[in-house]
Amino acid sequence: MWFKNLLVYRLNKWNDTPASLEQKLSASALQSCSGLDLQSRGWVSPKADGEPLVHALESQMMISLGVEKKLLPATVINQFAKARALEIEEQQGYKPGRKQMKEIKEAVTDELLPRAFAIRRKTNAWIDPVGEWLVVDAANLGKADEVVEMLIKTLDEFSVSPLKTEISPSSAMTNWLMGQAIPSTFTVDQDCELRGRGDAGATVRYVRHTLEEEEVAKHIKAGKEATKLAMTWNDKLSFVLHDNLQLKRIAPLDIVKEQAKSSAQDDAFDTDFAIMTGEFKQLLPGVIDALGGEVRSAMA
Repeated sequence: MWFKNLLVYRLNKWNDTPASLEQKLSASALQSCSGLDLQSRGWVSPKADGEPLVHALESQMMISLGVEKKLLPATVINQFAKARALEIEEQQGYKPGRKQMKEIKEAVTDELLPRAFAIRRKTNAWIDPVGEWLVVDAANLGKADEVVEMLIKTLDEFSVSPLKTEISPSSAMTNWLMGQAIPSTFTVDQDCELRGRGDAGATVRYVRHTLEEEEVAKHIKAGKEATKLAMTWNDKLSFVLHDNLQLKRIAPLDIVKEQAKSSAQDDAFDTDFAIMTGEFKQLLPGVIDALGGEVRSAMA
């Protein structure tokens, strides 16, 4: 259950305990799509069906936003609409016009939706009221926004702001690749992306490739900046730092895996959650320090 991708927010306003949070999430639990609904959102258990909606371990909490979506491909709608249009053409003696075809498609969609197949996904989030973190395990901002928006709707007093640092990740990564000293708890690995300025900028990617300082420096001097950089923290966690301050491809290394094996916890989920949050509570301040410190929101 280790988080693979971290989108990090600073908790500005938080007044809930695990018990009060459980009660509030229960009022907005995920319900199956009904009737003509294309999508439904609500809270689900991070652990398993029937388990609490808030998985709490000491002060740490984990929650999950569930999304159910009906699958109704445009090709299916078009196929049924075409058949319906042929029937109407035979009845009225001429082909349906643009406006009528639109009405046919809308009618077909309404008829097919109740029979459409539904799929579910969930997005996990970690809440640390002590450290004032909200961390969403999402590969893209859209899924993280869903969690934040749903928390705003669910909770009475809740406010977050995206994590910001004094030095932009792109500037820091570019400087490290140019030879500037990197904090001792971090090492640079073999994956990197350099991109030219502007939307149409040329891109150079290194994948499992030794980053030769002289070669990389040529690209940087030609106007490219680092947008992704694979790194290892404290010989415990590997990840890829992105220019939007997202950490992707989080992976625990051998020292952490051995710690999990030797843990006295009977529940593997609890073991992973305890170790993961313990490491993340050290990793995040380390990343912030490496990027010159945090810029706190005026709302904090």
